Amino acid sequence: MAKWGEGDPRWIVEERPDATNVNNWHWSEKNASGWSKGKLKSLFEGLIIEAPGLAVVTIKEMNKCEGEATASNRKGKLIFFYEWVVNLEWTAELADDSKKDVNGSIEIPNLSEENDPEEVDVIVSVTAGGAAGDDVKEFIRTKGIKTIQDQIREYIDTLKKEYATDLIKPTKGQAVTNQSKTVITSPSATTQQSTNLLRTTTNNIEKMDLGCKIPTSKVTLSQSFKCTAEDLYRALTQREMVAAFTRGDVKLEVEKGGKFEFFGGNISGEFVSLETNKQIIQKWRFKTWPSGHYSTVTLDLEQKEDCTNIILTQTGVPASEVEHTKQGWQTYYWESIKRTFGFGAILL
Repeated sequence: MAKWGEGDPRWIVEERPDATNVNNWHWSEKNASGWSKGKLKSLFEGLIIEAPGLAVVTIKEMNKCEGEATASNRKGKLIFFYEWVVNLEWTAELADDSKKDVNGSIEIPNLSEENDPEEVDVIVSVTAGGAAGDDVKEFIRTKGIKTIQDQIREYIDTLKKEYATDLIKPTKGQAVTNQSKTVITSPSATTQQSTNLLRTTTNNIEKMDLGCKIPTSKVTLSQSFKCTAEDLYRALTQREMVAAFTRGDVKLEVEKGGKFEFFGGNISGEFVSLETNKQIIQKWRFKTWPSGHYSTVTLDLEQKEDCTNIILTQTGVPASEVEHTKQGWQTYYWESIKRTFGFGAILL
């Protein structure tokens, strides 16, 4: 299963050399999960916290780091999403008994952009050490926590200041400054590249025979959401909610014959019919599909006692695009809706 920010690039608005993201208008994104795990590991493992007269505490291992992180640019604004659950193992060398075995663990369950370092929970437990172990635990919980918070702050600051440096692209009139993967070309070279791109695109369009038939397949998917049918219908039809889970501007005319565009125009179509809280039927296409070719998407909402099921039936999908399309629905619709609105949580 693709992780957030990975997968078929057609579902994501990206920086492109043909100036699609002029002036940083569209959403661009970097997956920071792998980098974050390495950074957190380097910040915590080997960390020493001294308790004068009591003990020297050492973080021996980060034995759990689960979650994800992304750095994104939208209209020139950097946006950061990160959510981690971290477990650390610590040992302590007592000042009055260096041979005594004292150890325990630290859990950080809510390291996310919603919390400042001082608001992040730091749960300390002791595994061995008796009364001395309890004293060390209390020290970490009341005073050593500041050192833990400082490391968390360094992770956040580094993510924001260093990792996202090349997300903001130079706009017209701005100088290009020491960014990786940036190539400065002369105006004549840029013009020639644009001309070549236009010529290639035009040739590809001319080669398309809009009257020919292409092999197509049917896609059927289902998913359960911990919300009411009304809530799910709103998430799929209310502009602000669609913009939230697609993470960018959208065009959305919710009426029969109304047009829609998501993911920077990579997904587009029109509404065929709408039955409030029950069914949505759309003409739907990828931008890369043959010109003029649309599939038909039917979304049926079924309200259950403790959840709402959605059944997707999509006909007319180009046979070569079936797997990409399935993965796109799963990652950029279902999982994103659950993540954004909490529809994967228990319905109370």
